[in-house]
Amino acid sequence: MGNRHEHREFQRNFSQLLVKALKWIGASLIYFVVFSLLFDTPAEYKLRHSTDVLRAQYKILESRCDSLEQVLENVSDRDKNIFEILFESKPYDLNAEYEEERLALHKSLLENSNHQLIRKIEQKEREMEQKMKLLSKSYDELNSKFLSLKEKSDNIPSIQPIYNPKLTLFTASYGMLMHPFYRTLQSHQGIDYSIAEGTRIFATADGLVREVTKGSSTQGKTLTIDHLNGYTTTYSHLLAAKVRKGEKVKRGDIIALSGNTGLSLAPHLHYEVRKDGIRVDPTHYFFMELTPDEYQSIMKIARTGMQSFD
Repeated sequence: MGNRHEHREFQRNFSQLLVKALKWIGASLIYFVVFSLLFDTPAEYKLRHSTDVLRAQYKILESRCDSLEQVLENVSDRDKNIFEILFESKPYDLNAEYEEERLALHKSLLENSNHQLIRKIEQKEREMEQKMKLLSKSYDELNSKFLSLKEKSDNIPSIQPIYNPKLTLFTASYGMLMHPFYRTLQSHQGIDYSIAEGTRIFATADGLVREVTKGSSTQGKTLTIDHLNGYTTTYSHLLAAKVRKGEKVKRGDIIALSGNTGLSLAPHLHYEVRKDGIRVDPTHYFFMELTPDEYQSIMKIARTGMQSFD
Protein backbone atom coordinates (compact mmCIF):
# COMPACT_ATOMS: atom_id res chain seq x y z
CA MET A 1 0.00 0.00 0.00
CA GLY A 2 2.83 2.37 0.85
CA ASN A 3 4.52 1.95 -2.53
CA ARG A 4 1.26 2.50 -4.37
CA HIS A 5 0.58 5.69 -2.44
CA GLU A 6 4.08 7.03 -3.18
CA HIS A 7 3.63 6.24 -6.86
CA ARG A 8 0.37 8.21 -7.02
CA GLU A 9 1.96 11.08 -5.20
CA PHE A 10 4.84 11.08 -7.68
CA GLN A 11 2.42 11.09 -10.63
CA ARG A 12 0.48 14.01 -9.17
CA ASN A 13 3.64 16.04 -8.53
CA PHE A 14 4.98 15.23 -11.99
CA SER A 15 1.70 16.32 -13.62
CA GLN A 16 1.75 19.60 -11.71
CA LEU A 17 5.34 20.24 -12.76
CA LEU A 18 4.53 19.41 -16.37
CA VAL A 19 1.55 21.79 -16.38
CA LYS A 20 3.69 24.55 -14.85
CA ALA A 21 6.41 23.94 -17.44
CA LEU A 22 3.91 24.12 -20.28
CA LYS A 23 2.49 27.36 -18.85
CA TRP A 24 5.97 28.89 -18.67
CA ILE A 25 6.78 27.77 -22.22
CA GLY A 26 3.47 29.19 -23.50
CA ALA A 27 4.01 32.47 -21.66
CA SER A 28 7.54 32.68 -23.05
CA LEU A 29 6.31 32.13 -26.58
CA ILE A 30 3.61 34.79 -26.19
CA TYR A 31 6.15 37.21 -24.73
CA PHE A 32 8.59 36.51 -27.57
CA VAL A 33 5.91 37.06 -30.22
CA VAL A 34 4.66 40.28 -28.61
CA PHE A 35 8.23 41.58 -28.12
CA SER A 36 9.12 40.77 -31.73
CA LEU A 37 6.11 42.67 -33.01
CA LEU A 38 6.63 45.74 -30.83
CA PHE A 39 10.42 45.99 -30.60
CA ASP A 40 13.36 45.48 -32.97
CA THR A 41 16.46 43.54 -32.13
CA PRO A 42 19.75 45.44 -32.73
CA ALA A 43 20.27 43.58 -36.01
CA GLU A 44 16.73 44.30 -37.17
CA TYR A 45 17.02 47.95 -36.14
CA LYS A 46 20.25 48.31 -38.12
CA LEU A 47 18.71 46.74 -41.22
CA ARG A 48 15.52 48.75 -40.91
CA HIS A 49 17.35 52.08 -40.72
CA SER A 50 20.19 51.32 -43.12
CA THR A 51 18.44 53.19 -45.98
CA ASP A 52 17.56 56.31 -43.94
CA VAL A 53 20.70 58.10 -45.11
CA LEU A 54 20.01 57.12 -48.70
CA ARG A 55 16.44 58.40 -48.42
CA ALA A 56 17.66 61.71 -47.02
CA GLN A 57 20.20 62.08 -49.84
CA TYR A 58 17.56 61.17 -52.40
CA LYS A 59 15.21 63.89 -51.06
CA ILE A 60 18.01 66.48 -51.24
CA LEU A 61 18.85 65.49 -54.82
CA GLU A 62 15.16 65.43 -55.73
CA SER A 63 14.73 68.94 -54.35
CA ARG A 64 17.75 70.20 -56.32
CA CYS A 65 16.44 68.55 -59.51
CA ASP A 66 13.02 70.16 -59.02
CA SER A 67 14.72 73.53 -58.60
CA LEU A 68 16.80 73.03 -61.76
CA GLU A 69 13.73 71.89 -63.71
CA GLN A 70 11.92 75.07 -62.68
CA VAL A 71 14.85 77.19 -63.86
CA LEU A 72 14.99 75.26 -67.15
CA GLU A 73 11.25 75.72 -67.65
CA ASN A 74 11.62 79.47 -67.08
CA VAL A 75 14.48 79.67 -69.60
CA SER A 76 12.49 77.50 -72.04
CA ASP A 77 9.46 79.78 -71.65
CA ARG A 78 11.65 82.78 -72.45
CA ASP A 79 12.98 80.95 -75.51
CA LYS A 80 9.44 80.17 -76.68
CA ASN A 81 8.37 83.76 -76.09
CA ILE A 82 11.23 85.09 -78.23
CA PHE A 83 10.43 82.48 -80.92
CA GLU A 84 6.76 83.47 -80.97
CA ILE A 85 7.57 87.19 -81.13
CA LEU A 86 10.14 86.66 -83.88
CA PHE A 87 8.22 84.15 -86.03
CA GLU A 88 4.62 84.56 -84.74
CA SER A 89 4.43 80.80 -84.21
CA LYS A 90 5.01 78.23 -81.49
CA PRO A 91 8.25 76.22 -81.58
CA TYR A 92 8.08 72.67 -82.86
CA ASP A 93 8.09 69.79 -80.44
CA LEU A 94 9.66 66.90 -82.31
CA ASN A 95 10.15 64.97 -79.07
CA ALA A 96 6.56 63.74 -79.32
CA GLU A 97 7.78 61.13 -81.80
CA TYR A 98 9.84 59.48 -79.05
CA GLU A 99 7.06 58.91 -76.52
CA GLU A 100 7.54 55.12 -76.59
CA GLU A 101 11.25 55.50 -75.87
CA ARG A 102 10.50 57.67 -72.84
CA LEU A 103 8.01 55.09 -71.52
CA ALA A 104 10.62 52.34 -71.92
CA LEU A 105 13.15 54.48 -70.06
CA HIS A 106 10.67 55.03 -67.22
CA LYS A 107 10.08 51.30 -66.95
CA SER A 108 13.81 50.59 -66.80
CA LEU A 109 14.27 53.18 -64.03
CA LEU A 110 11.71 51.40 -61.87
CA GLU A 111 13.89 48.29 -61.99
CA ASN A 112 17.00 50.10 -60.66
CA SER A 113 18.24 49.95 -57.07
CA ASN A 114 18.46 53.02 -54.82
CA HIS A 115 22.21 53.34 -55.41
CA GLN A 116 21.73 53.19 -59.19
CA LEU A 117 18.95 55.77 -59.04
CA ILE A 118 21.09 58.15 -56.99
CA ARG A 119 23.96 57.87 -59.47
CA LYS A 120 21.58 58.51 -62.36
CA ILE A 121 20.00 61.48 -60.59
CA GLU A 122 23.44 63.00 -59.97
CA GLN A 123 24.32 62.50 -63.66
CA LYS A 124 20.98 63.98 -64.71
CA GLU A 125 21.61 66.97 -62.47
CA ARG A 126 24.94 67.65 -64.16
CA GLU A 127 23.34 67.32 -67.60
CA MET A 128 20.53 69.69 -66.65
CA GLU A 129 23.01 72.27 -65.38
CA GLN A 130 24.82 72.08 -68.72
CA LYS A 131 21.54 72.37 -70.64
CA MET A 132 20.59 75.38 -68.54
CA LYS A 133 23.80 77.13 -69.60
CA LEU A 134 23.14 76.27 -73.26
CA LEU A 135 19.52 77.47 -73.03
CA SER A 136 20.60 80.74 -71.45
CA LYS A 137 23.12 81.23 -74.24
CA SER A 138 20.46 80.36 -76.84
CA TYR A 139 18.06 82.86 -75.29
CA ASP A 140 20.67 85.63 -75.40
CA GLU A 141 21.45 84.86 -79.06
CA LEU A 142 17.75 84.81 -80.03
CA ASN A 143 17.13 88.03 -78.15
CA SER A 144 20.06 89.66 -79.92
CA LYS A 145 18.80 88.49 -83.33
CA PHE A 146 15.29 89.67 -82.53
CA LEU A 147 16.52 93.13 -81.58
CA SER A 148 18.48 93.33 -84.84
CA LEU A 149 15.59 92.05 -87.00
CA LYS A 150 12.63 93.96 -85.55
CA GLU A 151 10.23 94.71 -88.43
CA LYS A 152 12.48 92.87 -90.92
CA SER A 153 10.97 89.56 -89.75
CA ASP A 154 8.09 90.30 -92.16
CA ASN A 155 10.57 89.73 -95.00
CA ILE A 156 11.28 86.11 -94.02
CA PRO A 157 9.21 83.51 -95.99
CA SER A 158 6.94 81.93 -93.41
CA ILE A 159 3.63 80.73 -94.91
CA GLN A 160 2.53 78.38 -97.68
CA PRO A 161 2.02 80.03 -101.09
CA ILE A 162 -1.49 78.55 -101.41
CA TYR A 163 -4.44 77.85 -99.15
CA ASN A 164 -3.71 74.31 -97.95
CA PRO A 165 -5.10 73.85 -94.41
CA LYS A 166 -5.28 70.02 -94.60
CA LEU A 167 -1.84 69.66 -96.27
CA THR A 168 -3.40 67.40 -98.92
CA LEU A 169 -2.22 69.52 -101.86
CA PHE A 170 1.47 69.04 -101.06
CA THR A 171 2.56 66.45 -103.64
CA ALA A 172 6.33 66.69 -104.19
CA SER A 173 9.06 67.49 -101.69
CA TYR A 174 12.54 68.98 -101.87
CA GLY A 175 15.26 66.43 -102.73
CA MET A 176 15.94 63.58 -105.13
CA LEU A 177 12.76 62.58 -106.98
CA MET A 178 11.81 60.74 -110.17
CA HIS A 179 11.52 63.17 -113.09
CA PRO A 180 8.07 62.78 -114.71
CA PHE A 181 9.39 62.99 -118.29
CA TYR A 182 12.98 61.71 -118.20
CA ARG A 183 12.15 58.91 -115.69
CA THR A 184 15.46 59.36 -113.87
CA LEU A 185 16.25 60.51 -110.32
CA GLN A 186 16.96 64.22 -110.36
CA SER A 187 17.34 66.94 -107.76
CA HIS A 188 13.99 68.61 -107.15
CA GLN A 189 14.99 71.92 -105.60
CA GLY A 190 11.58 73.12 -104.58
CA ILE A 191 8.17 71.71 -103.66
CA ASP A 192 5.07 71.07 -105.78
CA TYR A 193 1.41 71.67 -104.99
CA SER A 194 -1.16 69.84 -107.11
CA ILE A 195 -3.86 72.49 -107.69
CA ALA A 196 -6.32 73.44 -110.41
CA GLU A 197 -5.52 76.13 -112.94
CA GLY A 198 -6.50 79.58 -111.72
CA THR A 199 -5.81 78.88 -108.02
CA ARG A 200 -4.70 82.01 -106.16
CA ILE A 201 -0.99 82.21 -105.23
CA PHE A 202 0.13 84.26 -102.22
CA ALA A 203 3.39 86.07 -101.47
CA THR A 204 5.01 84.24 -98.57
CA ALA A 205 6.75 87.37 -97.21
CA ASP A 206 7.11 91.10 -97.84
CA GLY A 207 9.35 92.03 -100.74
CA LEU A 208 9.85 93.48 -104.18
CA VAL A 209 8.85 91.71 -107.42
CA ARG A 210 12.20 91.20 -109.09
CA GLU A 211 11.15 89.34 -112.23
CA VAL A 212 8.06 88.15 -114.09
CA THR A 213 8.91 85.95 -117.07
CA LYS A 214 6.44 85.35 -119.90
CA GLY A 215 7.39 81.71 -120.06
CA SER A 216 10.18 79.22 -120.69
CA SER A 217 10.39 75.70 -122.02
CA THR A 218 10.90 74.28 -118.54
CA GLN A 219 9.59 76.54 -115.73
CA GLY A 220 6.86 78.19 -117.76
CA LYS A 221 5.55 81.55 -116.61
CA THR A 222 7.54 82.39 -113.47
CA LEU A 223 7.48 85.11 -110.82
CA THR A 224 10.36 85.91 -108.46
CA ILE A 225 10.17 88.06 -105.31
CA ASP A 226 13.27 89.57 -103.68
CA HIS A 227 12.68 89.90 -99.94
CA LEU A 228 15.64 92.28 -99.57
CA ASN A 229 17.36 90.26 -96.85
CA GLY A 230 19.08 87.51 -98.81
CA TYR A 231 15.84 85.56 -99.33
CA THR A 232 14.10 85.18 -102.69
CA THR A 233 11.05 83.07 -103.54
CA THR A 234 10.08 81.74 -106.98
CA TYR A 235 6.63 80.65 -108.21
CA SER A 236 6.62 78.66 -111.47
CA HIS A 237 4.23 77.15 -114.11
CA LEU A 238 1.82 80.07 -113.61
CA LEU A 239 -1.23 80.89 -115.66
CA ALA A 240 -0.96 84.62 -115.04
CA ALA A 241 0.81 87.13 -112.80
CA LYS A 242 -1.18 89.68 -110.80
CA VAL A 243 1.77 91.96 -110.03
CA ARG A 244 4.41 93.74 -112.12
CA LYS A 245 8.19 93.89 -111.94
CA GLY A 246 9.32 96.43 -109.32
CA GLU A 247 6.02 96.30 -107.41
CA LYS A 248 6.10 96.03 -103.59
CA VAL A 249 4.13 93.14 -102.08
CA LYS A 250 3.13 92.15 -98.57
CA ARG A 251 2.91 88.67 -97.07
CA GLY A 252 -0.47 87.18 -98.08
CA ASP A 253 -0.97 89.37 -101.15
CA ILE A 254 -2.35 87.58 -104.23
CA ILE A 255 0.49 87.69 -106.74
CA ALA A 256 -0.48 85.13 -109.40
CA LEU A 257 -2.80 82.37 -110.59
CA SER A 258 -1.55 78.80 -110.90
CA GLY A 259 -1.29 77.13 -114.28
CA ASN A 260 0.27 74.35 -116.35
CA THR A 261 2.85 76.24 -118.42
CA GLY A 262 6.32 75.01 -119.31
CA LEU A 263 7.50 71.43 -118.83
CA SER A 264 4.66 70.36 -116.54
CA LEU A 265 2.98 66.99 -116.04
CA ALA A 266 -0.27 68.51 -114.78
CA PRO A 267 -1.57 71.81 -113.37
CA HIS A 268 0.49 72.63 -110.29
CA LEU A 269 2.64 75.22 -108.54
CA HIS A 270 6.40 74.77 -108.19
CA TYR A 271 7.65 76.87 -105.23
CA GLU A 272 11.28 77.58 -104.34
CA VAL A 273 13.06 79.45 -101.54
CA ARG A 274 16.61 80.72 -101.89
CA LYS A 275 18.85 82.07 -99.14
CA ASP A 276 21.85 84.07 -100.44
CA GLY A 277 21.35 82.43 -103.82
CA ILE A 278 21.28 78.85 -102.51
CA ARG A 279 18.07 76.82 -102.77
CA VAL A 280 16.78 75.58 -99.39
CA ASP A 281 13.91 73.29 -98.37
CA PRO A 282 10.72 75.44 -98.37
CA THR A 283 8.96 73.14 -95.88
CA HIS A 284 11.07 74.69 -93.10
CA TYR A 285 9.58 78.10 -93.90
CA PHE A 286 5.94 77.56 -92.97
CA PHE A 287 6.46 78.23 -89.25
CA MET A 288 3.95 81.11 -89.06
CA GLU A 289 1.13 79.00 -90.47
CA LEU A 290 1.63 75.42 -89.21
CA THR A 291 1.15 74.07 -85.72
CA PRO A 292 3.86 71.71 -84.35
CA ASP A 293 1.67 68.69 -85.20
CA GLU A 294 1.07 69.97 -88.73
CA TYR A 295 4.79 70.58 -89.20
CA GLN A 296 5.52 67.00 -88.16
CA SER A 297 2.83 65.79 -90.57
CA ILE A 298 4.24 67.70 -93.52
CA MET A 299 7.76 66.46 -92.73
CA LYS A 300 6.45 62.88 -92.69
CA ILE A 301 4.72 63.47 -96.03
CA ALA A 302 7.99 64.82 -97.43
CA ARG A 303 9.82 61.64 -96.37
CA THR A 304 7.44 59.41 -98.33
CA GLY A 305 7.95 58.49 -101.99
CA MET A 306 6.59 61.38 -104.06
CA GLN A 307 6.33 62.24 -107.76
CA SER A 308 7.38 65.66 -109.01
CA PHE A 309 5.24 67.37 -111.64
CA ASP A 310 8.12 69.11 -113.44
